[in-house]
Amino acid sequence: MGLLGSLIGGSIGWWTLGSLGAIIGMVFGHLSEEQASFINNKNRANNDRSGFLATLLVLVAAVMKADQTVKKSELDYVKRSLVATFGEKEAASALLMLRDILKQDIPVNEVVHQARVNINYSSKLQLMHLLFGIALADKDFSKDERDCLQQIAIGLGVSQKDFSSVLAMFVKDNSSAYKILEVDKNASDDEIKKAYKKLAIRNHPDKVAHLGEDIRKEAEEKFKKVNEAFEQIKKERGIK
Repeated sequence: MGLLGSLIGGSIGWWTLGSLGAIIGMVFGHLSEEQASFINNKNRANNDRSGFLATLLVLVAAVMKADQTVKKSELDYVKRSLVATFGEKEAASALLMLRDILKQDIPVNEVVHQARVNINYSSKLQLMHLLFGIALADKDFSKDERDCLQQIAIGLGVSQKDFSSVLAMFVKDNSSAYKILEVDKNASDDEIKKAYKKLAIRNHPDKVAHLGEDIRKEAEEKFKKVNEAFEQIKKERGIK
């Protein structure tokens, strides 16, 4: 049995099928079982977590290649982000996998469609948040990168409002707080309160707890940005 088969054993996850499975399978062929454990850690992983991580690495590679060049600043950010989220050991394994994935032709639409039907909505928003962080690592958000992220969001079934909300968490302007809460500047105080409650529920870290404690902690950053946006608007308007 090959490495991919030995890792999966009797439990076949959705992420081992289709284009996503083909890409990850080729990568596993070059790694030891210990190195590949980032995707399939038997001590804590389930199919949801494995699928999320496999999708994350493949789409990170797609975003990094969107502007036709992979910058050192992007790789450095990815490394820092992975270390902060998963720890040194798993981050090292993930980087080895990512380097192999970057050498592959990535059928973005097929991978995204596979993720769309298997990942819940809150996890999709967390995935987009992580991808935006990668795209903006070099402080140069190119049109190609934005178009790639837009394509991914549409394919995942993420609404335009939610896409704009996540974008506003990274690209700031005078109306960023309102964009994060998905409301117009002319919205009433009651509308803003309702929008905040809706976003707070949708983006609560517990929504992605099934992906692992490390992903949940990462989601706290996104949740914090929603709270900060609400607090900023409350202060500006004098909302109690």
